[in-house]
Amino acid sequence: MTRRHLYEAELTPVLGSTFQPTGFPDIGPATFTRFQDDREVPALLVESVQSMANRLEATAWDSAADQPVPEVADLPWVRVVRAGTGEFLTASRLEAHRLASPFVHASTVDGRGMFDLIRERLGLAKDTPLDYRAMARAVAQLDPFCLLHGVFFAQKDWWGQPKFVRAISAVIEAHDVRRAVSGGRKSDRVRHQIDENSGGAAEGYGSVPFHRTEWTARRIVANVVVDAELIASYGLPDPLTELLETMALWEVRRLFDGGLRLRTACDLDVVGEVQARRGGALPSLAELTDRLEKLVPAARDVLGGEAPLTVEWSGKKG
Repeated sequence: MTRRHLYEAELTPVLGSTFQPTGFPDIGPATFTRFQDDREVPALLVESVQSMANRLEATAWDSAADQPVPEVADLPWVRVVRAGTGEFLTASRLEAHRLASPFVHASTVDGRGMFDLIRERLGLAKDTPLDYRAMARAVAQLDPFCLLHGVFFAQKDWWGQPKFVRAISAVIEAHDVRRAVSGGRKSDRVRHQIDENSGGAAEGYGSVPFHRTEWTARRIVANVVVDAELIASYGLPDPLTELLETMALWEVRRLFDGGLRLRTACDLDVVGEVQARRGGALPSLAELTDRLEKLVPAARDVLGGEAPLTVEWSGKKG
């Protein structure tokens, strides 16, 4: 049987009974029909797989300090600064495309382009098969979190355009949902009426009524999959393989223990314990943190290199 960890957590709104789901500009809330016991159940996507990937990654990043949290601070990552000033701009842990972000590959390190450095590290060559085991180790030496959350080296001059899929995925759904329609009024305590000679609603003046739609649900549930088999398939040294699996579980536990404040009107809390649908029970945060304290130095010895690798981005094309 493929070795994967499957977890499920029942969620409930912290405030009241309603919540605000993720929304999309062209379709609004993502509603769908779920089939359960041969009947149709109206359902709603509360948080997408893509958004949950960002939230899981964020558990390992200190946004106030613009650096990784102490538990994983000694692992490799790419730090992007502005050329000439050294001002911090972004990092491989923050970019949607991670190492494949233009802020990374269009940068330079010691005067050399990161695009060519990545191509060389991955061993990409024309008319040559992709060696995913060798590439996985090269990716880990730049930022091992890319092997957890995925990276696609899609540029045509990265020959073969290798892709590492997510080893950890999560989604939050609401089942048996109903709309909760309400409204309000933005009042202006100074300008009580507007006319053609004075600023109006476009400028923020006046009293403006509005409506809003939130949702209620019989059940809100988060599902998580950690694909340990995929991590093992890269053939990395044992300390690094164990580290990646532990980091994935650590992110899940840290996210659930820290609360799920997804949006202003979507603050969710875990009901009871996180349930294991497959694999062992999700360890406590303290236990997983203890494991990281032992595994990070061991993996660091295997990976070598610089942490972080600081690159300079000038914003110039080419």
